[in-house]
Amino acid sequence: MTEPSGQDRRLNDLERELTLLSRHFIASRGPRIGQSLDRSAYVLLTRLETGDPLTLKELAHTFQADVSTINRQMSTMLRHGLVERIDAATKGGARTFRPTPLGLERLEADRAISRAGAARLIEAAGWDDERTQQFLTLMIEFNHGIEELEGLAWGRS
Repeated sequence: MTEPSGQDRRLNDLERELTLLSRHFIASRGPRIGQSLDRSAYVLLTRLETGDPLTLKELAHTFQADVSTINRQMSTMLRHGLVERIDAATKGGARTFRPTPLGLERLEADRAISRAGAARLIEAAGWDDERTQQFLTLMIEFNHGIEELEGLAWGRS
């Protein structure tokens, strides 16, 4: 058996560290006490808040999911008053969705919990503002590269 190359070792390490980062970030928020959105609603609202209303097809493309999956999630969000459907003459007459004030309010409340968790992780790492900014810059570059590769621009406010 041959030794893995330096690139293979780096990719193995990167995959493991990204998995751990995801786990640590989710765990840093603690129990879902105080949070009102499930993960899919949180992510969908995060995307919808950053730009023009989107169709189910556009959301499915953005999340690389089936339209039926997005439709179920959006239907639940509609029932809970988190999003509203807009009959649009643009986009070929397809209905589009945008967050409601309630959806944005609940997103911001849950986001505050996520930010507090991120602050705990930064503090635990012992990072100062400069080191945190370096990490943020690298994460933005990394995510932009992925978005370009996949042709999935993610709006940022």
